[in-house]
Amino acid sequence: MSDTDGAPYRALEPDEKLRVLLAEERELDHDAFDLDDAWAVGSWLRATALERGLGIGIAVSFGEQRVFHAATPGSGAVNDAWLERKFRVVRHFAHSTLAVRTQYEVGGSTFDEAAALDPRQYQAAGGGFPVLVRGMLLGAVGVSGLEMHDDHALVVEALRAHRAGKD
Repeated sequence: MSDTDGAPYRALEPDEKLRVLLAEERELDHDAFDLDDAWAVGSWLRATALERGLGIGIAVSFGEQRVFHAATPGSGAVNDAWLERKFRVVRHFAHSTLAVRTQYEVGGSTFDEAAALDPRQYQAAGGGFPVLVRGMLLGAVGVSGLEMHDDHALVVEALRAHRAGKD
């Protein structure tokens, strides 16, 4: 599956997509992740977005604390609002927003219909990804501004690039 393009996710049946998404979360669990890591991942996302001409909002949070935030030309305040809604889903479920959305699809419903959470406050649209440290939720990395599968793919690409740079 290409990291930079969300099309492969869209091509998968929900059961297979969920398997892939949960495997990504296990793959991208960290032994440690600190403020320097948050800066590196966020900076990679910003530089890559500028290079590719992507108008996105970018954020990294540790719990309720926003530890990195940036925007690129073409993004707006609406992207920040989407990031907050996505991060609430990550904090609530401890999974990526796309995995949460897909779990509801596998169950024959939708997040908005069945989650019993205010959609003005919670949004299971791809682009919010958990920062896991040895299986524990530390925070989230998020992108908003692209089609949701592309938002998700870009975050996964950033986390993989960061991991590769540390090895």
